[in-house]
Amino acid sequence: MKSSPPVAGRPRRTGQTPGALPAQAFSPPFPDLDSLAALRAWYEGLTARAAVHRYLGHLRADGQSSRSLLGRIRRQLIVFAFSRQLPELARLFDHPAAKRTARAAAVVQALDVLRRAAVPAPQVTDDINHWLSPRVVRALQAARIWTLAELTVRVPRRRLWWHDISGLGRVGAREVEDFFEAHPALTAQARALVCQTTNRIVVPWEVLSVPEALNGSQGRYRAPVATCLLNADTDYDAVHAWLDLHEAPETARAYRKEAERLLLWAIVERQRPLSSLTTDDAVAYRTFLRHPTPRERWVGPARPRESVEWRPFVDGLSAPSIAYALTVLRALFRWLIEQRYVLANPFAGLKVRRVGPRTHFDANRCLTQSQWEFARNIADQLELVHGWSAAAAQRMRFILDFAYGTGLRAHELVDSKLGIRAADRI
Repeated sequence: MKSSPPVAGRPRRTGQTPGALPAQAFSPPFPDLDSLAALRAWYEGLTARAAVHRYLGHLRADGQSSRSLLGRIRRQLIVFAFSRQLPELARLFDHPAAKRTARAAAVVQALDVLRRAAVPAPQVTDDINHWLSPRVVRALQAARIWTLAELTVRVPRRRLWWHDISGLGRVGAREVEDFFEAHPALTAQARALVCQTTNRIVVPWEVLSVPEALNGSQGRYRAPVATCLLNADTDYDAVHAWLDLHEAPETARAYRKEAERLLLWAIVERQRPLSSLTTDDAVAYRTFLRHPTPRERWVGPARPRESVEWRPFVDGLSAPSIAYALTVLRALFRWLIEQRYVLANPFAGLKVRRVGPRTHFDANRCLTQSQWEFARNIADQLELVHGWSAAAAQRMRFILDFAYGTGLRAHELVDSKLGIRAADRI
């Protein structure tokens, strides 16, 4: 007898790494006209002393630094921008003083936008770090609570609900309760979201509730529990542990998408847990990726994940996309084997037949050897020809050589730390 298919239930955490924006669940004051006039004058090139003397001389206390007074106004604007959920404008005011004139025009526009910006109403799909204090956010995220939708499941359904959340405490719980009391519509939104998805079979990862018979706790190819290195009883939790290894948001989203598709397919179409998949199942999944069927269940236009019209696919995958998906899934199962969660990798050795002529690497955005040599020659002459300091020129040459030698993408290059270096074995 087949088990019932999965339905949407209690929200689960997303695979995305959450943002780190300061929490502002209140409406801080906007700077007055005199403060704004002084700040604009400073951005247009006046010294801090001249700008403050002209517009804020009556507010400056004896011995107070003009620069510190302008810094306080900038911090006030940063807090205000975050309270309107406009982090890109908040970052505009955070910079060294020497770079202010280059931002003058952008600051004028930002001030106009902020002056008219209304306090945003929280939505049930918002991350908790947009609305709660950092201390509370850390405790909730440690308990795998990432969105307001997930928080409504835990709060406050019973007295002392917060006892199960380490590090939250009575004060933190009171902050959460006060927030929901101030925004009663959130509970109604969460209830409506659950009602919309209750009868759906294929649902996003974060709202998936897998029947016990299909959750992998008794998976056919589960390794002995006593030897498992993971604190995971189900396939869902094991995959979560794997996703948690990847801090880069882009990587986490890409890997979650592939794991989500396979898990949904396994329990909906094959009626078996992820940890019970065979090589035959893997071959069938490869065919499914090329032509997801039934289409009404699996394929649809791009929609927000909370929409009832959301589907895992917008169309069948191309051969390179299928190859990528299988590569990710092989890596997933290889890691699960290393953690002694499963015994075998059903995707090991599975290949993808290339359709059509072999495509070549797109080098349109790459430098030719002569172009690279030209760029490197310019870098070698930065001090003599372009007036750079020796230290700045050395830094630029290091960045060029490091990027050339590693092939890192821009965001990976920016995030690189000396402590994460590793040498390949040849």
